[in-house]
Amino acid sequence: MSLYRAQILCAVVLLILAIIGVLLVVLPAKEVEIPADKMYGIVLDAGSSHTSMYIYKWPAGKQNGTGIVTQHSECEVQGGGISSYAGKHGGAAKSLEGCMKHALKEIPTSRQHQTPLCLGATAGMRLLNIVNQTESERVLREVEKKLRSYPFLFKGASILSGQAEGAYGWVTVNYLLENFVKYGFVGHWLNPGRTTIGALDLGGASTQITFQTSQELENQDNLMKLTLYGQTYTLYTHSFLCYGQDQFIRKLLAHLIK
Repeated sequence: MSLYRAQILCAVVLLILAIIGVLLVVLPAKEVEIPADKMYGIVLDAGSSHTSMYIYKWPAGKQNGTGIVTQHSECEVQGGGISSYAGKHGGAAKSLEGCMKHALKEIPTSRQHQTPLCLGATAGMRLLNIVNQTESERVLREVEKKLRSYPFLFKGASILSGQAEGAYGWVTVNYLLENFVKYGFVGHWLNPGRTTIGALDLGGASTQITFQTSQELENQDNLMKLTLYGQTYTLYTHSFLCYGQDQFIRKLLAHLIK
């Protein structure tokens, strides 16, 4: 009797293995493959009036050399922009602590050491660098020291040029409008073949205008080339310092007082 049961059990096991084998052969590969782990990234946008932290995530794989990125979480830093802490030692670094604690909670511990972290300062710090270069460098060093104390992959804290700020804004607008890449009904990321649109970014201390162009530019400082999803884009980008909302109001008040 025990031999008979053993034979039945063996037959059942072989049948199960056979079914699994058939499924592995018949099912499309995308239905049985293990999904890639998510990668994370942290960007601190240090504007003139405030700092915002954004956490992004994307699959480990890329589309034509560029990741498909989605926003995972965000956090508004309390207080003013880091440039407002000029002359206030320790203030800029301390202001970031709340949002960095948020990042520690949002990103899995196993992924934190692989998560790139960077801070890009814009027109507020560009103005401070013109007025007091020593103080702007001190603020950046203070912020860098604070960010290095966290278990993320620190990539740097720097002041973005106006041209870079404009170009990054242009990328964001066209990415969100799916002008670069679009998820097709067939289940693949596709180039939608759309034309890009220009972007006008009104900030607190500066305004940027950026658009794709095929013309020769007289001022090469306003030229930037970006390669996204296998295609190269030639951009005209220009920044108008002190023509952001806050700075323009100050100029208007000064004019009225005079």
